[in-house]
Amino acid sequence: MISKIKEIYNYREMIVSLIKRELRGKYKASVLGFLWTFLNPLFQMIVYTIVFSYILRSGIEHFSIFLFVGLIPWNFFGISVASGSACVVNQENLIKKIYFPRLVLPISYVTSMFINMLLTFIVIFVALFITRYGINPVALLFLPLVMIIEYVLALGICMLVSALTVYFRDLEYILGILNMAWMYLTPILYTIDMVPKEFRILLNFNPMTPVILAYQQILYYKKIPQIETLMQAGILGSIILFIGIIVFEKVQKNFVEEL
Repeated sequence: MISKIKEIYNYREMIVSLIKRELRGKYKASVLGFLWTFLNPLFQMIVYTIVFSYILRSGIEHFSIFLFVGLIPWNFFGISVASGSACVVNQENLIKKIYFPRLVLPISYVTSMFINMLLTFIVIFVALFITRYGINPVALLFLPLVMIIEYVLALGICMLVSALTVYFRDLEYILGILNMAWMYLTPILYTIDMVPKEFRILLNFNPMTPVILAYQQILYYKKIPQIETLMQAGILGSIILFIGIIVFEKVQKNFVEEL
């Protein structure tokens, strides 16, 4: 494992190059370009707020803030899983031409999406300032930790699904469908207290539940996140990353033949 980490570190310049290319190419052909980084989640928030505040009333106070603090982290995770599943397949030519540790591909893709999320968080803080909702500076100190935990979780799943997609191409499309269902099974549009007690246990099997709860505790409830929530999220993220690395390393040997 240590030798693998050293090898990946030796290819850090390649990772940086792939990250830059991903960020530059994301909205390259569009008129508004990088502005879509901020406009996409903003439009999502507007639509969901209208639907759940005026049509299907959720009854959650300051619903737009509640929604936004969960939606932006979810967008990062959802893209890392659904679109990230093709990050190896999309680099077919590169894989066939030169040798490099294949783990570089999911690492660079998830990292680029993570940077995109960090930029999008500017919109959250602007919204908190404009609405005078306020923040808790002490609770805010825990935000980087929660972000790192989510990054680890997203990276682990991306490693897993991107490796399997090489052998089962339909997985990319299946994940697109599952991703939508996964979002509704995560307390983003509703509070966990709104879920009947007999069904709450199902949310505990969702690795994104403690992550989203931590974001909500920090930015919406303006409280220091519960240690139990952080530990649950951290342990789940670490386990999934470990599994992702093992699976990726085992199946990556035949990438060239399969591609």
